[in-house]
Amino acid sequence: MITIYHLNMSRSERIIWLMEELGLPYKLEKFQRGPDMLAPASLKQVSPLGKAPAIRDGDTVLIESGAIVEYIINRHGGGRLGVPISSPDYPRYLQWMHFAEGSAMTQFLLHLFLGGFIPGIDQSQPMVKTFMARTPEMLRFLDGELSRSSYFVGNSFTAADLMMNFPFGMLTKFAQYDLSPYPNIVGHMATIAKRPAYVKAMALADPPA
Repeated sequence: MITIYHLNMSRSERIIWLMEELGLPYKLEKFQRGPDMLAPASLKQVSPLGKAPAIRDGDTVLIESGAIVEYIINRHGGGRLGVPISSPDYPRYLQWMHFAEGSAMTQFLLHLFLGGFIPGIDQSQPMVKTFMARTPEMLRFLDGELSRSSYFVGNSFTAADLMMNFPFGMLTKFAQYDLSPYPNIVGHMATIAKRPAYVKAMALADPPA
């Protein structure tokens, strides 16, 4: 059975959600952030970097959420929520699976840190303004992509949607970013929020106090 090492308010919520979507059994071990919002040192007993997610499957330990998602889908999920290599949608699926962390999270974290999360950043600096302006540019692009179909890959929910949902949530929860000018993104998030597996996973990942 897979063990998920979950840190509250972290990417590891994706793995709980994935397991619920696939209906696979798992063991959940939780870690709580400290007052400084950092992970406890005990997480390093599992993940050398002290970050989540991390999973253990027998003798195999994996970190990095995208890799874990692909591993579970292909090793335990029978390919469900993935897209076969032979499918014409495979290139688009592959793009969004990697875009979530490679492009979206990079930009949205920059926006969070430069936008006031870290005190002392001079908002008038031209470079800060340049980086901040890239956020609405990216959101317009993503909103346009979602105008083509209900999900990131055609009209069916895939792991690409699971990967892409977290960056949007991070932007709204932590950066308090208003996504209302991007109706297709808002609609996508609303559709995801109604999925029973998502509702259950979020209740497990970050239960209300």
